[in-house]
Amino acid sequence: MPAYDKADLERRMHGAVESLKGDLGGLRTGRASTSLLDPVNVEVYGAHMPLNQVATVSVPEPRMLSVQVWDKTNVGPVEKAIRSAGLGLNPINDGQTLRLPIPDLTEERRKELAKLAGQYSEKAKIAVRNVRRDGMDALKVDEKKNVISEDERKRHETEVQKLTDATIAEIDTTFAAKEKEILNK
Repeated sequence: MPAYDKADLERRMHGAVESLKGDLGGLRTGRASTSLLDPVNVEVYGAHMPLNQVATVSVPEPRMLSVQVWDKTNVGPVEKAIRSAGLGLNPINDGQTLRLPIPDLTEERRKELAKLAGQYSEKAKIAVRNVRRDGMDALKVDEKKNVISEDERKRHETEVQKLTDATIAEIDTTFAAKEKEILNK
């Protein structure tokens, strides 16, 4: 059984990119987006639940989020969870609906967010490089066990490197687009 598995490497590298996209989706850019509230967990019914399991989040206007809480008794806990999530949002209580105006971002805050996006991107690149290293190590193990020849190892190493380069390029593109969006260029 060869230790090298190209499909597994592709899956893991793709996972790093998807994780980055999720992280970047949570960064506020001044426009309302339902993914903004993804990290919010609400304490209801004696348990911590994601906001989307107790309410419907919608975007009625470009700079406004609306949170329709399903159970009226959960409005307080939902409001508290949003306030304490560190997103800089102040919910306005309208009975069973919370309105969240999205404030303008200051230039300083934009730079902080761009820096954070850069850190997320670097973390994803490190994850991809680790997957690459695992793949290269697996090829060396296969060659030592005589599962593959030296030529096959070199050919597969080239494949792994191409996959790595393509994935890093995708990460750079994703980051550049988010940075442009954050800095409003």
